[in-house]
Amino acid sequence: MSLARTLLLGAIAGVTILLGLPVGRLKRPAPTLRALLNAAAVGVLLFLVWDVLSAAWEPIDEALTEVHTDHHGLGRAVGYGLLFTGGITAGLLSLVAYERWMGRATGGQRRFGPGTMAAGELTARRVGLAAWSPAKRLALLIAVGIGLHNFAEGLAIGQSAASGEVALATLLVIGFGLHNATEGFGIVAPLAGDTDIDGAPVRPGWGFLLAMGLIGGGPTFVGTAIGHSFTSEPLSVVFLTLAAGSILYVVIQLITVAARNRRADLLAYGLLIGLIAGFVTDGIVTAAGA
Repeated sequence: MSLARTLLLGAIAGVTILLGLPVGRLKRPAPTLRALLNAAAVGVLLFLVWDVLSAAWEPIDEALTEVHTDHHGLGRAVGYGLLFTGGITAGLLSLVAYERWMGRATGGQRRFGPGTMAAGELTARRVGLAAWSPAKRLALLIAVGIGLHNFAEGLAIGQSAASGEVALATLLVIGFGLHNATEGFGIVAPLAGDTDIDGAPVRPGWGFLLAMGLIGGGPTFVGTAIGHSFTSEPLSVVFLTLAAGSILYVVIQLITVAARNRRADLLAYGLLIGLIAGFVTDGIVTAAGA
């Protein structure tokens, strides 16, 4: 398949992430709906953690099997294991460091607030990400993690197209496109019901939502272009584990939010909905033989 047609497939698979983004513009959802949306996002992300870790572990499992079946050494397995461990560590701890840095950036400015300026003036003093609400910053973290995951998916599309497996590439686009639609919802679920410091509802602008869609879905296109040029299993392992680490951190944050609602039943319902959505769309990819 030509590079132009391959890139078109990658663009189609990535752009479907936009389908779930309008959820973030819900003006003032009921607390029950907000808790359910948050829990469903956790379910989708938990599925993605399983999906990326199982894919990243596969070459390690194959290398360990070859030690017994083909009497190979442990070098390949150890190499992939180091990539696996390093990717998860970097993905998880980099976000821990980011949150600490962001906490200092926002907390440091709060020292000038009490008794010296109004809340609106305090917000105005903040610039860049420090001026964003916690919900927006969490949406950005989710978009980054999903973007890393989608880059690896793009590699699979590009490699299939480059090897002449047009039918497989097309089915992968359908499956990954459905995946991305649910992932778009996962990005913006924390934004539903976002409020300012006065408690007034805040709806994200379309520009912000499109930016999150570009961060989350754009890497599918980039991965497709790279995958069409060359095949690299180690590169796939690195990006899959980076995605797993970052998504794990986000899941921790979302579960913390869910715990404040004190509605274990809604958390269970939402988790179930998100997990089922993830596995159903993954079934499309499996049907493609991937």
